[in-house]
Amino acid sequence: MPRENLKAARKDKGMTQQQVADHLGISLRYYQMLEAGKFTGKFEIWDELEDLFSIHQRVLREESDRQ
Repeated sequence: MPRENLKAARKDKGMTQQQVADHLGISLRYYQMLEAGKFTGKFEIWDELEDLFSIHQRVLREESDRQ
C-alpha cells in the first residue's frame, strides 16, 4: 500500500525521490520501496525523514488503502 503522506511530504518540500535518497544516503530503489509501502525500512531512516519533512514518522508511515 502506498504511503501517500510520505509522497506528499516529499513533493511539498519540492524534492525528487532521488534527492531524498541522496539526502538519506540510500539507493533510489530503497527509497521507492519505502514510499510504495513495500517494506518497513530502518528506524534511523524514519528518524531522518521525520527531521527532513518536520512531520512525525507515525504520520509518514501511514499506508493508503489505494494502490
